[in-house]
Amino acid sequence: MLARLSIRDIVLIERLDIEFATGLAVLTGETGAGKSILLDAFALALGGRGDAGLVRHGAEQGQVTAVFDIPKSHPATKILVENGLDDTGEMILRRVQLADGRTRAFINDQSISVQTLKAVGAALVEIHGQHDERALVDAATHRRLLDAFAGLEKDVAAVEALWDARRTANTALEEHRAGMERAAREADYLRHASDELKQLAPKDGEETLLAHRRTTMMQGEKIASDLREAQEAVGGNHSPVASLSAAVRRLERRGVNSPALVEPAVKAIDAAINALEEADQHLQAALAATDFDPAELERIEERLFALRAASRKYSTPVDGLAALAAKYAADVVLIDAGASRLKKLEQAAIEADARYAAAAKKLSMARQKSSDKLNKAVNAELAPLKLERAKFMTQVETDEAAPGPQGFDRVEFWVQTNPGTKPGPLMKVASGGELSRFLLALKVVLSDRGSAPTLVFDEIDTGVGGAVADAIGGRLARLAGKVQVMAVTHAPQVAARADQHLLISKDALDKGKRVATRVNALAADHRREEIARMLAGAEITAEARAAADRLLKAATA
Repeated sequence: MLARLSIRDIVLIERLDIEFATGLAVLTGETGAGKSILLDAFALALGGRGDAGLVRHGAEQGQVTAVFDIPKSHPATKILVENGLDDTGEMILRRVQLADGRTRAFINDQSISVQTLKAVGAALVEIHGQHDERALVDAATHRRLLDAFAGLEKDVAAVEALWDARRTANTALEEHRAGMERAAREADYLRHASDELKQLAPKDGEETLLAHRRTTMMQGEKIASDLREAQEAVGGNHSPVASLSAAVRRLERRGVNSPALVEPAVKAIDAAINALEEADQHLQAALAATDFDPAELERIEERLFALRAASRKYSTPVDGLAALAAKYAADVVLIDAGASRLKKLEQAAIEADARYAAAAKKLSMARQKSSDKLNKAVNAELAPLKLERAKFMTQVETDEAAPGPQGFDRVEFWVQTNPGTKPGPLMKVASGGELSRFLLALKVVLSDRGSAPTLVFDEIDTGVGGAVADAIGGRLARLAGKVQVMAVTHAPQVAARADQHLLISKDALDKGKRVATRVNALAADHRREEIARMLAGAEITAEARAAADRLLKAATA
């Protein structure tokens, strides 16, 4: 429910903070006091269209903040999670309207898109007036409302899951069938290419390894003689290692008597011997690398030629030949084994279609049955609203040739306003006043199913007489027993039913140079005075006060 609404610098509103409670809250006031401004500001916080004209004259920006108290299980919380927003317990919707026309949107002080704000706002609040029955315009909404009334949400979810499974099965079938058709058109080429690449057996990275090996061989051939000569000098017959080793042994024998003279030289010669032996090892390794079989070099060059020829032939890099070979082999397998696979996929698609169709037909039957109950419930509410000659009808059109995620059905609310007239869609047939009353009847019936937790009715009692206004007030009060209801009204019969009465007025400021809209919560005595004003007009009489007392007493009886 809406707990608090704060408005800053919107049109005539400089600073306004309103606390709301459960039940029915009515907003009254003289024409032009600012009731529409307040609703426009509220709609802005819910993601409505922004307008630079909403910013109070002289201000750089306006701001509206709506604070809601909702349970964790509410659909609006799911929207927060889907958009990566934090759930802090309260849900605070804030909209900043800049004087240059730009707007900024926030939920729980986290910046969001206006689209996200609008989605959350729609889950929290429905605003309805004579020309703003947005919940009744879209036939898809009618279907959702009928499903909610009948408690069919789980059945709808099951049909949606079967629809997804059906779509997945048919997609797999079509992809396989298309692959088979493509493969069949190129069967001879695919078989030849697959055999050729299979025989070639290319490997990833093979070209790089072969090219490196060939380069090493060719370079090694050029320096092999120099390497052999160096190795002969270091470790061959002409190596100084033997003579150096003999000299070390002689010095070590003499060094017993004069170690200080001999040991430095011995250490230096040992280091030289170790260095020569290490150099000999490196030279031998280099000679081993350059020692190759010319036949091996020839095989490498032939392999590189074959790989690069295949690369040119199939317009594929050499490193891509292995993947291409696997693809062609898979296509050949598809041709050879595709028929069997096709039969399995066709059977799976048929079974998925059958499961979906069975569930959708069952759902259609449930909707048809529930539509009669909805019609009966709504029509029972019409007579007190002075629509006793009207008739409400729920049209459920089933077309199995046009399946969808929610089944075969198109649901639309129709009405017949008078006997003998042609029934038609609610939005097209009913007049403004009738439309409001049909809406109220629907909302009373659907109050605890398929409804936002806060409902706002904007002057739906316009143009109706006292008895109808009283009936409207009674139904708004009943509705407020299940959801939070706010009503902008000129009808004293509706105002008398309120749990919270808010008076909207326009006060002069700065010695009459400007005005500002104010909202005051009325206590009992002030409520009687306001209802008397609504009854009598400019001059409040004793009779009007007495009539107001009677309305207030009747509302609590």
